[in-house]
Parts: sequence; structure tokens; C-alpha cells
Amino acid sequence: MSATMDRLRDYSVDARVLYVSLLAGLLGAVSSVLAWVLLEMIGLATNLFYYHQFSFKEIEPAGHHLGWFAVFVPVVGGLLVGLIARFGSPKVRGHGMPEAVEVIVFQGGRVQPRVAILKPLATAISIGSGGPFGAEGPVIITGGAVGSVLGQLLPVTDSERTVLMVSGAAAGMAAAFSCPMAAVLLAVELLLFEWRPRSLVPVAIACVTAGAIRHLLLGPGPIFPMQPTVGPMHHAAMLGALAVGVLAALLATGLSRAMHFFEMQFERLPIHWMWWPAIGGIVVGVGGLIFPPALGVGYDVIRQLLNEQVTWKVLVGVLLVKTTIWVVALGSETAGGVFAPLLMIGAAMGVAAGHWLTPISPGAWAVVGMTSIISAALGAPLTAAMFAVELTHNGGLSIPVLLACITSYALSVLLQPRSLVTEGLSRKGLHLSREYGVDPLETVIVQAVMHTSVFALPENATRQDAIDWLEKMNHRGGEAWAHWQRIFPLVAEDGGMKAILTRGQMIAAAKEGDPAAPLIAYGITAPVAVGPWQTLRFAAEVMGEKKLRSFPVVEDDGKLVGILNIEDLLEARNKASLRDRERRRVLRLRWPFRRHEAAASKPSNAVRSSGDSMLDPLVDRAFDSAMKREKVKPESEATAEHSEK
Repeated sequence: MSATMDRLRDYSVDARVLYVSLLAGLLGAVSSVLAWVLLEMIGLATNLFYYHQFSFKEIEPAGHHLGWFAVFVPVVGGLLVGLIARFGSPKVRGHGMPEAVEVIVFQGGRVQPRVAILKPLATAISIGSGGPFGAEGPVIITGGAVGSVLGQLLPVTDSERTVLMVSGAAAGMAAAFSCPMAAVLLAVELLLFEWRPRSLVPVAIACVTAGAIRHLLLGPGPIFPMQPTVGPMHHAAMLGALAVGVLAALLATGLSRAMHFFEMQFERLPIHWMWWPAIGGIVVGVGGLIFPPALGVGYDVIRQLLNEQVTWKVLVGVLLVKTTIWVVALGSETAGGVFAPLLMIGAAMGVAAGHWLTPISPGAWAVVGMTSIISAALGAPLTAAMFAVELTHNGGLSIPVLLACITSYALSVLLQPRSLVTEGLSRKGLHLSREYGVDPLETVIVQAVMHTSVFALPENATRQDAIDWLEKMNHRGGEAWAHWQRIFPLVAEDGGMKAILTRGQMIAAAKEGDPAAPLIAYGITAPVAVGPWQTLRFAAEVMGEKKLRSFPVVEDDGKLVGILNIEDLLEARNKASLRDRERRRVLRLRWPFRRHEAAASKPSNAVRSSGDSMLDPLVDRAFDSAMKREKVKPESEATAEHSEK
């Protein structure tokens, strides 16, 4: 086996992952402190806006005594957010998740440093003035901004900078909700867009660090404690979980479309976008006057829902008032997150549906509802399922929760092409695919698709050989010029490659100079080459970097074994495409006591090697065993094939 094959690994990672992980651990500590600071700022803003006192105490705006004057508080907050966005940075607008994804995927992880300061400030003002949001999305973009700034200060690659940004963002999420495992899954499902050790390890270290420091700053224990679920799970509960999953998918689809509907309505207003949060604040203020618990983050309401200490008035208020003011406020592009509102709306839906479903335990259907709507709205079923465990410390609901999350996720991807996170990106003309899979080019090696019937010249070839070649090409016409071979190796007697000539160089050599002049003088004596045991993905990266379409394939000892063209890379793609498109029966059942066996079905379209050629019939070796070695044909044999043609 080749030494090149020995160097191939399951994972493309090096020791720099340790350096990036060390930085990620630092970011985890910083992000946990930032999350704590943001929560303190929200408490201060709430006390100032609704209770006119300087205090960092956590308090809900629903207990205010301002009367109808409270309608104007969200308007003032929205106006302040608009001013910060216009004269500070427009990046403070929005709920944080789409902005983070856009920076990660399309901007190389580069965030303006001032966003790390202005985003939490705008969020604290927005939520403190009654905005029906959560702090999680802003914490994510704030932690991500810190990671991005660190990545911009240090000499790192774009990929490493992105990992640092995601580490800071996920750590902020872990600190805000005390959910390090769910934060890691959130990074994988929504932020990283890959599953590799180089990114997963640093992100996990950042989340673990943030979770540990969060316990020191805000105390241990779940955010939403509830009675543990014990005992066997009845089969009727599984049917109920399916029903809740369906309801969650429908509700999430409606919420997403409503939010983007209001976004378009605000964009049609003949005024500057700075005023939009204030206009949205009017709706928030009126909704808060009708149903005060709809204001602010609403953790107290979520806790009541999980313990089923609510009335139908509260359920209707959450499902109608909270939902309405939330989608309108999000449409105005003010600052605020989506996790806490989705948790509240989903919990209310679960409690309402639980009146007609088989009882499990107190608050069980609220947990199933709030996690399944997270799964459908964000397209993150594993994150949502882990939320149920870490937010409540109730692992007894894992089975119905997972079933509901997968059900809502499956229906949501069928009902809407974009999620709540990616819809805004598509409206900007940015396309984002969230399907992960192994690159087909990574699973095929060069030797499986390279050309081995090659027209090669000896190293002492002269211009006369080029003249003869050009005469034959012109004599054969267009059929010859359409041949796959674009480079012509010069090889020694032992098979070692000395140089290559392109078609242009061969033509130039045939048209000028002394016919006895050595042909190697017109060629490239140090060409870029690939090894037969390297992957097609590596070859594609080399092609992209060097801007070349054809490479010689050489062994470690320098011997030429073939030629690889850019068209050959399509072999692996074609094979993967056939797996998705081609439907055929590979096993046939037979009746008992029948002596004959079912005939094996054959594929309708055999994958043919890119070596197929009208000029080289001996090259038709489609996907031969990678262990079967072929030698490059010498000049005489290859020339004979051309002559026969």
C-alpha cells in the first residue's frame, strides 16, 4: 500500500485544535460573564422603566402600577433602540440568530467590535421597556461578536475565526439557559454547518466552561424546575406526542409567515427604519394593557405553565396577545430574542392540548409543547429535545419529547422551505442549505477514476515528435481535438515523470524552432501533481487553488501512473446522484419450497468512467478495484491505439 494511503485519516484535524480550544475556553468564561451582565442590565432597565427605581433585581413588568401610561413605555424603548441602531450600528436590529448565521457563513466570522457593546445595551432597553422577547438571541450574537473580535486580533484562518465566533455564541446560550449540552447541539444544527473535530471540540469546551461559571454567578439548578416524571409511559401518551408535534409544526409555520408578513409591511412604510421599533412599541404597549403578563421575558409565566397553575384566561392571553405583539415587534426589527417567547407560546399550546390528551404528569404536555415548537420554528430537533432535559432536569419525558420534536421537525421542513432563522437570509438573496453529508469526493480516490491509457513521450523527445503529433491531430480533425488528454507527460525509461507539456505548448513547439531541439525545453519541469491514493476532494482543492484543469498522477517515487482531468471529478458526483435517483429492487422474495432463486436486478444505468473515449477504447475501465494497479502505456502502444482509431 502506498505511503500516501497511510497518511489518509478519518478526520482532517491537526494540533491547532488544541490552540483554538484554549481560546474557546477563555471565550466561554467571557460569554458567561456577558450573559450575567445582560440579565442584570435587563433587570435594571425594567426597574427604571416600570418602577422608577435604580435596582438590578429581577422583576417582571406585569406588576407595574402605571395604568394606561404603560402603553407609551415600549414606544420610548423602541425609539431608543432605533436611535442606537441608526447612529451606532444597524447590526443591533433583529433577534440575533439570522445575523449570527449570516456572519458565520457569508462574512468569514467578521463582526464589528462595537456590536459586542451596543447589542446587549439595545436588548436590555427593548426587553426592559416591555418588549416580549428573550435575552438568548442577543446573548448569542454578543458572545459571537466577542469571539469574532478575538479571531480578528489573532492570526487565524477564516475557519478558525468562525469556530471562535460560534464558541462565543454557544457559550452565551449555555450561560443564559444553563444548558451546555443543548448549546453544543444548537451550534451543530444552526451555526457551525459542519460536524468536525476542529469545530466541535472548541465549541464543547466553551459551553462547558460557560456552564460551570454560570453556576457560580447565577447558582445551580434548572431555570424551570418541575416535578420529575416517573413510571412507565402509556402508549396513548405517544399518540398525544404525535398530535402535539403536528400542532407545533402548524403553529410554527404560522408564526414564521406572520413575522415575515409584518416585516414586509414595515418595509413598505414611507419612513426611515429607525422609527419602526417605536411603531411596533405601540402594539406592544396596547397588548400589555390588555394582558400584562405578555410583557417582558415572561419566565414566571413559563414556570406557571410547567406547573399547570394557570387558567384559560392565561392560556388565551399567551396564545393570542403574546403571540401577536411578539410577531409585530419582531417585524419591526427591534432587538430581542425568540427562544423565551417560543417556549411560552409552545408551553401554552401544550397545556391547552393536554386537556384532551392522556395525562402523563403535571406540566408534561407543557414541556412537550414548548420543545416541539422550538424544533419546528428553528429546525433544530436535537437541540429542542435536549432543552427539555436541561431546562427542567426532568429526563422522564425524553421519549414523548423526542417523538414530538421529530414529528414537528419533519412536518415543518415539508410545509415551509425556510425556517424562522433562514427566511430573512433568503430575502436578502442569500441561499443556505442545512443538509449535512459526507462529500462524495471524499470517498473516492484518484486511482478509481484517473486515465491510465496515456499518450506519453520519452524524456529525450524532440520538436519533431510535436510536429508529427500536430499533423496527426489535424488529419483526424475535430474528433481528435475533442479527446480528453490535454497534457502530455515526458517520462524516463524507468517511468519517472520529467516534465509535462500542455496542448498549447505542444502546438507552439511544433510551429517554431529546430526540429531536433529537445521538447522538454518547451514544457513544465516541475508540474503540480496528485497521488493515486489521494481523495478527489484533495484533487479538487488543488485544482481550485492552482486554476488548472488537468494533473499528472504520480506515485511517491515519481513514477507516472495516469492523468486526472476536471471532468473525472464528476464520477463521484454522478455515483452519489444515482444513489438518490435510481430506484431498483435488489432482493426478490420467493415462495416456500420453490427451488429457483430470484434473479438479481441490474442497475438501469451503469456508471461509466470518465476515461471513456472515442480515441482510446482500452480506457473503458469503469470503477475498477482501487487495488488493481495499471501502468501507463508507453508511447508506442498509445500511438498505436490512436493510429488504429
